Amino acid sequence: MNHRIYTRLPRTLAVAVPVVAILASAACSTTDTPVANASSRTSISATQQPAATGDSAVVSQNRLSADAAVKAAVAALAKCRADGLGFVTVSVVDRAGNVIAMVRGDNAAQHTVEASREKAYTSAAFGADTSDLSQRTKGEGSTIADLPGTLFLAGGVTLKSGSASIAGIGVGGAPDGMQDQACAAAGREAIASSLG
Repeated sequence: MNHRIYTRLPRTLAVAVPVVAILASAACSTTDTPVANASSRTSISATQQPAATGDSAVVSQNRLSADAAVKAAVAALAKCRADGLGFVTVSVVDRAGNVIAMVRGDNAAQHTVEASREKAYTSAAFGADTSDLSQRTKGEGSTIADLPGTLFLAGGVTLKSGSASIAGIGVGGAPDGMQDQACAAAGREAIASSLG
């Protein structure tokens, strides 16, 4: 059997499934501007249960809503386009690295898809922007850079509700990682008031 087929399948699904979901959402919208409609309801969703106490086996968790993720992704891509960098990919992922929304700009190279997702996951998992984490990858022997699925290059920003990291936005494809990060930060700014 060809091992490469099996390692590429999850990556392909990670890209295809969110894109299909966004397209389906847009097709089902009742307005002429599906993206504007989706982003007008920006919020985080949280279970209504109280926080877990000592004996509880169940914990509640805040999650970024799909509408907020789409709004952030569109705002990040708009910033990159305004800067002449429309050939990037923007990913918004939850804390576990699951893609909530992804937008691939015109002529974005294939490697930008995985780079944006990995930057988003890294920032969400560590609760910090990837540019701030890059110093932690230096040193002799193994470092956090060896963790699978992470990418410690500038371009990932964390989304927090209170002090808890709930998601990340990653941008890949600009000639400089700080340009990627400026676009991701614009996405975060677009939904900042609704994060709490």
